[in-house]
Amino acid sequence: MKTQFIRGTVPVALLCCVVIRSLSHEGKGLEQQSLPPVAMADSSQPKVQFTDLAAKAGLTSRHVTGHLDSKEYILESTGSGLALIDYNHDGFLDIFLVNGTTLAGFPPGQEPTNHLYQNNGDGTFKDVTQKANLVRTGWGQGVCAGDYDNDGNDDLVVTYYGQNVLYRNTGKGSFADVTEKAGLLLKATRWNTGCSFLDYDKDGNLDLFVANYINLDLKRSMSKSSENCVWKGIPVFCGPQGLPPGTNMLYRNRGDGTFVDVSEKSGITIPGNSYSFTPLVSDYDNDGWPDIYVASDSTANILYHNDRNGTFTDIGLLSGTAYNRDGKEQGGMGVSAADYDGDGFFDIVKTNFDGDTSTLYHNNGDGSFFDVTLPAGLGRNTHFVGWGTGFFDIDNDGWKDIFMVNGHIYPEVDRYRLERTYRQDRQIFWNSRKGKFLDISSQAGPAILDRRSSRGAALGDLDNDGSLEIVINNMNDLPSLLKNLGEKENWILIKTVGKQSNRNGIGARVAVITGKHRQIDEVRSGGSYLSQSDLRLHFGLGPAVKVDRVEVLWPSGKKEFFKDLKAGQIAILEEGRGSEMTSDK
Repeated sequence: MKTQFIRGTVPVALLCCVVIRSLSHEGKGLEQQSLPPVAMADSSQPKVQFTDLAAKAGLTSRHVTGHLDSKEYILESTGSGLALIDYNHDGFLDIFLVNGTTLAGFPPGQEPTNHLYQNNGDGTFKDVTQKANLVRTGWGQGVCAGDYDNDGNDDLVVTYYGQNVLYRNTGKGSFADVTEKAGLLLKATRWNTGCSFLDYDKDGNLDLFVANYINLDLKRSMSKSSENCVWKGIPVFCGPQGLPPGTNMLYRNRGDGTFVDVSEKSGITIPGNSYSFTPLVSDYDNDGWPDIYVASDSTANILYHNDRNGTFTDIGLLSGTAYNRDGKEQGGMGVSAADYDGDGFFDIVKTNFDGDTSTLYHNNGDGSFFDVTLPAGLGRNTHFVGWGTGFFDIDNDGWKDIFMVNGHIYPEVDRYRLERTYRQDRQIFWNSRKGKFLDISSQAGPAILDRRSSRGAALGDLDNDGSLEIVINNMNDLPSLLKNLGEKENWILIKTVGKQSNRNGIGARVAVITGKHRQIDEVRSGGSYLSQSDLRLHFGLGPAVKVDRVEVLWPSGKKEFFKDLKAGQIAILEEGRGSEMTSDK
């Protein structure tokens, strides 16, 4: 694939602020080919065809968490996330897969480890875990990415049941474990789950939020293994209900490579009764400050509102996002946010446990949300256990669609006739506009109908062709790499580079305007289920051959715009190089 730098499409005043990479589709990719006919119920629906290319791509490492056919303890059921980052700055996203272990352990040298796969740029990947110094075993849970030291290299935090790890990207093809040096060593064993980098105090340095699930004493739990719980008449492991909830944590970045725990001082610990899984940082009320939503299992979800003075207040109940429309707590796992209806405010989608539907919260624009799951078309199936999820534009028509991956936590369900299975389909919901989605899963290709017990999932354009791939971490199984070979329209990818703001531009709000259509998105760390998607923002443009205007509200508060960007490009927008906006219009 050829890469060419073009500046001619940008006004002279903006020549220094946008780098455009023109991508030739003549080179090798993740497999471009003609499509077989797809049976569609309606000609207006997109022609979607997802195929799993993981085996061809060389993704051969197996995820391990507990036994394959039974789970005796809740720790064996939650699985792991993954991250898509360009760790070596070659312009292609690489894949980092978090791994678990078993209670029985493994002989020395045979332990399952995390894996980093380097993107070769031709549709294949190479395992460089050892070379990158990322070999580690344990009860791996989640991962998030961000350039915490603003040196231009994306760093990783990997969460564990036990001790989290901060890996500093050296910029030389490897990572260094700087956990102790950075002040992130824990005083006690914790069940850490999802994490997110954010600049909550807007000082230009990325801080770190870490969610916690259960205050689990594994030795004590193992000593009580004869005490089984029951679900739908099936003897199963116990939890989370009946077990003490964990406590979420917030670390402030001092700007010198170290962090300080401000969990109590900031008010993060005040809820104190949540089984927290996945945080999603977003400016939900458009006040210019990042808030934190946390999908929680069997307890109220949390919405930490940023009070702009270093503290947060949980407004989950007041905002309408703590429970579903019936006022009931749910088994929240994964979460994503987007402006799916184009009203200028970020809405929230959340995956939940068996016996419930997923949840779609519409942002009313006044600090409140309303559960619109049923009228939006997301409430038809109650037999899935949902995990990774994300808003993305499946056909590049300029409207955000939704994917979800599923998988039960009890392998025992396969031995009983309960109208559900341990390995489950994926789901694709197409945005038909007017606030409604259409479930097109049955027509979206074999990779969507493929049944796995999936957990973490992340979105990213692995071959830079303008279509997002879905990478999935499957329980006790090989990973999946889903590519859509269906029909798509025009697109643009935007990478933000902060100067006064943090280097990644995490927290930047980007608006893309084509004609009368305005789309917004935000650069985020973490989300889905314990995972990290591409930090570049993807926008479908429909038939438009250019973007009339891109507006960026940087975390620093600076507002800039960039004009006349060609479709089919990766635009790198640097803070301070755009034209200053004099109004919000």
